[in-house]
Amino acid sequence: MVEVPDSLPARMFLLAYDVTKKRMTARSRLGYVLRGAALTELYLDGRLGEKNGKPCVETAGDDPYGLLHQISGSRPRSWQHWVRKDHRAIVRAVQAELAREGWIRVEQHRVLGLFPATRVTVRDTRVVKALWGGASSALRGTPVAHVNSWDAAAVALAAAGDLKAVLPRSDRRRYKRRIEELTARSGPAAKAVRKAVDAQNAASGAAG
Repeated sequence: MVEVPDSLPARMFLLAYDVTKKRMTARSRLGYVLRGAALTELYLDGRLGEKNGKPCVETAGDDPYGLLHQISGSRPRSWQHWVRKDHRAIVRAVQAELAREGWIRVEQHRVLGLFPATRVTVRDTRVVKALWGGASSALRGTPVAHVNSWDAAAVALAAAGDLKAVLPRSDRRRYKRRIEELTARSGPAAKAVRKAVDAQNAASGAAG
């Protein structure tokens, strides 16, 4: 069996990697997906709860991305607020974590010899395929009540963040009801990711 990362944000980062094109996808949305993944992990572990439709800290504990600290130190705010907050920073944090642990290789280069950019390569694409297999099984196979929580959340977050490497548009249409059931099981953060992405798309459309 191929070993995969334990954390949900790390898994979602790897699921955004296109093994065929050997590059990261959905870069403009990835931060929202990773913040949503971190919130979902805390929610499913019981460290975050919900009060009046807003996240609240239930118990302290391991908080690698500082979300519990942020939420406990703030007035009540929406899930969407916490999905959007520091969304670029969490991409850098998860990327550094995966590089440090040997899951990915990160190289700096220049586009057209001028513009600095980062190239991410997954060292063992079997890891991405294993994660995709778990998400695929959650989408197509096991009864929803028996689906692994992390796999259910992976589908919900991939759909919310429009990660086409995991969920092509055709699958999102075909399994719409199943995705809704997996999203409901995964907690409020995935829906907040969808709202943040929709708002971003609307803003881009208006600017265009």
